[in-house]
Order: sequence, then structure tokens, then C-alpha cells
Amino acid sequence: MLMKTSAQSLTEQLRERFAERIRTRLLAPGARLPSVRQCAQQHSVSPSTVVAAYDQLLAQGLVEARKNRGFFVREVNPARAEWPQNAIENGAKEVAGMASANWSTAHWMVARRAAGSAAPVNATALIRGMFHKISNKPQPGMGVFPPDWLESTFMPAAVRKVTGTRALQDFSSQYGEPLGDLGLRRALSKKLSTLSVNAAPEHIITTVGATHALDIVSRTLLRAGDPVMVEEPGWAVEFARLAALGMRVLPVPRRADGPDLEVMAKYCEIHQPKLYVSVSVFHNPTGYCLSPGSAHRILQLASQHNFHIVEDDTYSHIAPEYATRLTALDGLQRTIYVSGFAKILAPNWRIGFLAAPPALVEPMLDTKLLATLTTPALLEKALALCIEQGQLRRHAERIRTRLDAARARSVKLALNAGCTFAAEPVGLFGWVDTGVDTDALAQRMLDEGYLLAPGALFHAERKPSTLMRINFATTQDAAFWKVYAKLRAAAG
Repeated sequence: MLMKTSAQSLTEQLRERFAERIRTRLLAPGARLPSVRQCAQQHSVSPSTVVAAYDQLLAQGLVEARKNRGFFVREVNPARAEWPQNAIENGAKEVAGMASANWSTAHWMVARRAAGSAAPVNATALIRGMFHKISNKPQPGMGVFPPDWLESTFMPAAVRKVTGTRALQDFSSQYGEPLGDLGLRRALSKKLSTLSVNAAPEHIITTVGATHALDIVSRTLLRAGDPVMVEEPGWAVEFARLAALGMRVLPVPRRADGPDLEVMAKYCEIHQPKLYVSVSVFHNPTGYCLSPGSAHRILQLASQHNFHIVEDDTYSHIAPEYATRLTALDGLQRTIYVSGFAKILAPNWRIGFLAAPPALVEPMLDTKLLATLTTPALLEKALALCIEQGQLRRHAERIRTRLDAARARSVKLALNAGCTFAAEPVGLFGWVDTGVDTDALAQRMLDEGYLLAPGALFHAERKPSTLMRINFATTQDAAFWKVYAKLRAAAG
């Protein structure tokens, strides 16, 4: 709450609240600030106080005003991040001199000359926003399990076992194997066989997390300007990562049984895409799983139009083994399989991997070597031990059981709070329809210490949405849903 007894004026307090969220990327580039009227009501201040705070954010280059639309967070251009003081003063004076005119027009004129257009959400914005600790409360927008869910005794024991004095000296004094630790690749090969994915150890490359694996695939197979098909809604970081590499992102609507095949076929005819990125099992954010029929049609399109498929199976540890996977049907011909262990085991270990067709292993290994040279052998050996001794499997079973119970509680609370589910609640995430603009709702929830994942984040181009993604493991708290229901009612 803003405090009238503070040494700072209400205008300064409000300005600093928004400025801090923008700097820490809790308000990402392109995000819309509340209207003057809404902000005044939310913070119990006068409209003139809000106008003055927004003026100062505008002068600092943190926001821009768009004609007849409102205020939006800017993407700061490093080359222009520090404005000359006279430019700031002149801009503020110009706005002040137009006080009797339409405020949005005044702000827009100054912003257009000084700030330029806001950029779309990028990977850094989302990562900083989603993982910035804003309070000690469970965070509904988080993309991982709570830390206490991942606590174990077998992981530290495995690390101790592989880090004897002699082993530590040997591993530390030389680079590891370029493809990754052989013991881990053998363990991964056996584990993949339980999913009907036949990948020999020599076709597996370890990486610094699954995101690194996706990046290796992109940098090996694509060049700037190449068209890439990506599911929508989908993982916002993947949209932003591909865009940052200069790719043409072609969003394919994701349905319950798989991608919209008509849209895919049209893209193939018109754009000749080079790659299709898919989360086929427990799709993020909907939880959808690919049907066998859709999988066969996708593989037919890939063969007919000569594109590769990267299958991101990040949620394999909590998904059924019998779920349809493109790689299992394709046999590593046009598919590249990607997964990792951040979600289920240890986010900070940063161990992921990819399994590639034989002809692509060497080119992808070259890409890995150019970026990282190698990956940490000690942690890879420890992980191999956890897999071989069955500890990872038993740990995953415990997580799945706990998640099932958490999901049941979370769904009940969500429905009681007036939400509806846009997709069947399965896996880690729920795709929830709130009936109100979740970008605006997310900003109000920040004041209460909760970070949401609004639906706009999961589209290639940010646009208003009434949907949001919730994490079933972190939305079992009735206190959160009570706050949510109150603010949703106010927003409606």
C-alpha cells in the first residue's frame, strides 16, 4: 500500500513501484499499465497523482504512451538507455504545457519522438519475470515444482560417491567427453527405450539443460530468416529465442489431439518451413497430448515437405510412458528428441540432452563444442548413478503421486473461484479461463505478492487474453484463490 506518512510523496512511491517492476522485468516490454482511472482506484489516490507518476516514468524512458491506447513498458535500447538531462526536462515540460489538452495525445507525441515503439516480450524478460522472487508466497505462475518437492538424499549421496579425491582431480584437470559422459549416455539410451525411442549412446549429446539442446538444434539446422513452425499457445521463451536468432516464427494453433494440420499444410505449401517445434506430451500450457493419428500426419508432412521436427519432451518424467511420441514413430529419421532434468530433479544442475539422427550428430556436436566445449562430467556421472540405481524413477513416482493430489485440490479451488478450464486438467499446468484481461489482473496480483502467467505470454505476438496458466503444485493455497476472486470481481 502507498503510505501518506512516508517521506516520499504518493507520486514518487507509485513511480518507484512501477519502475522497480519494470527494471526487474516483472512488467515485461510491451506490457500495458493500468489506465489512469484504474490505477487511481487500485491505489486509492487521485487521477492527478497517477498522471504525475506516469509522466515521470515516461521521462525516465521506462514507458511509452500510445495514442488512444494508454501506457506500455518500453524495451530499453542500450545505446539510448541514458537520456541527456535536458531531453528529460524538455519532455516533462512539454507534457506539463499540454495539461489542458487530451493527456493521451500529449504523452503520445512526446513518447513517439523520444522512445520509439515497444518491443515484444523477449526471453530475458520472461525468465527474469517468472523467476524473480517477489514474496514468500507460493507463486501460481512458476514453471517448476516447489523446491521442497525436489528435496532428496540420493542426489547428494551420488555426488559424494563420484567425487572422491582421485576422481575429482582427474575430472577437473581435463575436458570431458565431447558427446557427454558415456555412462550417462548409456543410461539415457536405456531410459529412452522404455518410451519406445531407440537411440544408441552415440546418437545422444548431453547439454546444459533442455533449452541449450533446443538452441543447438536451431543453430545447426537454421539460418536467419528461415521459417519455423511453433505451436500456439506455446512456450514464450521458445518464441522469443527463435525470434532473437532471426527466424520467421509461424504459429500453429494447438488443439487437443495435436497441431492444426490444415494450418501446417498451408504453411508447408507457402513458406516451406525448415523446422517444426513440438511439445507433444503434456503440452505447455494446455496439457494436451498428441494423438497417434495426428502424429502420423505430421510425419507425412515432414517427409513430403522436407522439414525436421524437434520434439521437446521436457515433461516426460511425469507423463505416461505409453503417450504418443513422434520420435518413437519416426525412429530418429526426421525427428530430434530433446529433454532434461530441471523439472523433476535439480534445476541448477542444468543437465539436458538431445537424441539426433545419425547424420546430424556430428554437425550438432560441432555446435555444442563451439558454444560450451563440453558439459560437467561430475554431475553427469552423478545423474547416471541416480538413473542406474532406480532412484530417479522412484523419485518421479513420488512426484507424480503428490502432483495428482495437488491437482485435485487446485482444480476444486479454481472452480470455486469462478474459473473454467480451457483444457482438461492434467500434468503440471492448468490452462484457465478467468473471463477478464489477465495482463491487467497480473499487475493487480503483484501488489498482493503473487506472480501470474497471463495468457498473452504464450502467444507469438502478445495480445489481450482472458486465459492464464497455473501451476497445480503452487495453487493449493486457498488464500491465493481468495485474493484472486476479489481482484477478478473488481476487474470484471
